[in-house]
Amino acid sequence: MTELGKLLIGVGLVLVVAGALVLLLGRTNLPLGRLPGDMVYRGKNTTIYLPVATSVVVSVVLTIVLWVVGKWRK
Repeated sequence: MTELGKLLIGVGLVLVVAGALVLLLGRTNLPLGRLPGDMVYRGKNTTIYLPVATSVVVSVVLTIVLWVVGKWRK
């Protein structure tokens, strides 16, 4: 049961850090979510965002960061 508790604390800390990063990035003028290739559908009562290009950019950046961290740990 202590292992589960440690896991939940670790996941919680990761979520707090991710939330802080999102808040800090939101204050910058990065065009994430408004890149060419991001699709927006505005209907009468709904708005749907499909951030395709932003997802690709974030995926590439995270892949590079995790690859560098993996090389550094060896």
